[in-house]
Amino acid sequence: MNFDPIFNAAQEAFLFYKNLPGKEKGAFLDTLAEILEANRAEIVPLAVKESNLPEGRINGELGRTTGQIRLFANMVKEGSWVEATIDPGDPSRSPLPKADIRRFLTPLGPVIVFGASNFPLAFSTAGGDTISALAAGCPVIYKAHPAHPETSRKVAECIHEAILKAGLPSALFTHVEGGITEGQALVKHPLAKAVAFTGSHLGGMALFDLATKREEPIPVYAEMGSVNPIFTFSKKLENELVPLAKAFIGSLTLGVGQFCTNPGLIFVPESHAKPFENAIAAELNDIASAPMLHPGIAQAYYDSIQYLQSRHELRWVKVADPKHLINGSTALAEIKASDWLADAVFQKEVFGAFAMMVVYKNEDELLEITKKLHGQLTITVWAEAEELQNQLFLINLLEERCGRLLFRGVPTGVEVGFAMQHGGPYPSTTAPNSTSVGAYAIKRFARPIAFQDMPQDLLPDALRDDNPLGIWRLVNGKYEK
Repeated sequence: MNFDPIFNAAQEAFLFYKNLPGKEKGAFLDTLAEILEANRAEIVPLAVKESNLPEGRINGELGRTTGQIRLFANMVKEGSWVEATIDPGDPSRSPLPKADIRRFLTPLGPVIVFGASNFPLAFSTAGGDTISALAAGCPVIYKAHPAHPETSRKVAECIHEAILKAGLPSALFTHVEGGITEGQALVKHPLAKAVAFTGSHLGGMALFDLATKREEPIPVYAEMGSVNPIFTFSKKLENELVPLAKAFIGSLTLGVGQFCTNPGLIFVPESHAKPFENAIAAELNDIASAPMLHPGIAQAYYDSIQYLQSRHELRWVKVADPKHLINGSTALAEIKASDWLADAVFQKEVFGAFAMMVVYKNEDELLEITKKLHGQLTITVWAEAEELQNQLFLINLLEERCGRLLFRGVPTGVEVGFAMQHGGPYPSTTAPNSTSVGAYAIKRFARPIAFQDMPQDLLPDALRDDNPLGIWRLVNGKYEK
C-alpha cells in the first residue's frame, strides 16, 4: 500500500493544527470525550465481544479513556506545558551585547501510534498515545491492533466526528488496518516523526530497529512489558502474611494477568518462604481460569509455561492447565536465588497469570539479585519502617532499575495524573526518560526550539513579552506569569 497520500495530507494538517491555540485543541478533545461517552452503548459490547474482557472492566476502561482525554484537554487549554523560557536581550551589555533568546516546545509532526492488545480502549485508538500526540499538536496515523478491529473502527468514527465538529482537517487522524508489512511501511515513511507502541519486546524492538535505521532516525516510545518484581522482608511478612498473600495473588490474577504491571516475580526470604508459599497456595485455590484476550496470547502463554516446566531449577506450586486453550490458568513456580541468578531467562516476562517466587538466603544475595535485575516498569518493596532504614543502599540500587518504586500496595493500577511515571529502563521501554501514562506523556511528541532576536510580532504567543496566554514561564531564571 502506498501511504504517501495519507502522510502528505497529515503533514498539511500538521502545518495548520500545530499553530492552533491551546484552548481550541482542548475544546476539540473535550468534544471527543463527550462523543465517546455518547456512544458507550455501542462501544462497550463491541470491546467485550472482541477482547473477552467483562463489561464492568470495559466500562471502567472507557471512563479511564475519557478521563485522560480531559486531562490533556485541560493541560493544553492552560498552556504552561510548553516550558516557555525567556532570556531577555541586553544590547548595552559590555563588551558584547546579549542576544534575546526564547525557547519552548513545539510539536514534532505526524506520529505513528500502534494499538495495544490488552487495552482495547485506553491504550488503543483513542488511548493515551493518540491523545497525548493530538494534544501536543501532532496528527496521528493509527495502526489498529488486529485483536479488536470493530472496536477500533467505531472509536475512529468517534474521533472523526469530533474533528468534523471542531472544523479541523480530517487528516488529523487516520485509521490504518493491516499486518506487519503495513506497520513497517508506516514507520519507514519519511514524513513520520515518532512512533508510539505498547506490546511485546519482540514487536517493540523490531519497530525500534526500523526507526533507527531510517535515513532520518526517529524516536520510538515502546513500552515492552515488565515482570514488576516485589521484594519482601521478614518482619513485614511476619506481621501481614495473609493480607500480603491475598494482595499478591489478587494483583497477579487481575485481568487473567494481562497487565503490563502484573507482578511476575516475588523475592522472599528463606526464613519465611514456606509460610508465604502456603498462604499463596491457599489463595490460588479460589482462582478460576478465565478467557484470555485471544487464542494467540493464550497459546504464547502456555508455550512459555511449557518451556519453563522443562527447567529442573523450578519447583511448581501450581501448574497451569491448558485444557481449554483460550482460558488462562494461573501458574506459580519457586526457585532458589542462586539458580535464578545463573540464567537471565528467568527474568523474561510471561504474559499471563504466571509468577516466580525467588527464595533468597541473606542480604548479600539480595544485593546480587538487584545488581543483575533488568529494567522494570515498577518495583515494589514490602518492608516495615525499620527494615527500610536498614536497606537504604538496596533502595538506591532499585531506583536505577525502574520507573516507579512502590512501598505499599501492588503495582497493578496505573493512576492517570500529573506525577505518574509509566516507563522504565530497558528492556521495559526503549525510552526511559519518557512515560506513556500521565501528563508528561505529551512531552514525547514535542521538541524544543529557540528563537533568537525574533521580532515581537512574529513570536509565538507563549513567548511574547505581554504573555497573552497567561501561562507560567521561566524568565531570567525565575518562574512568573
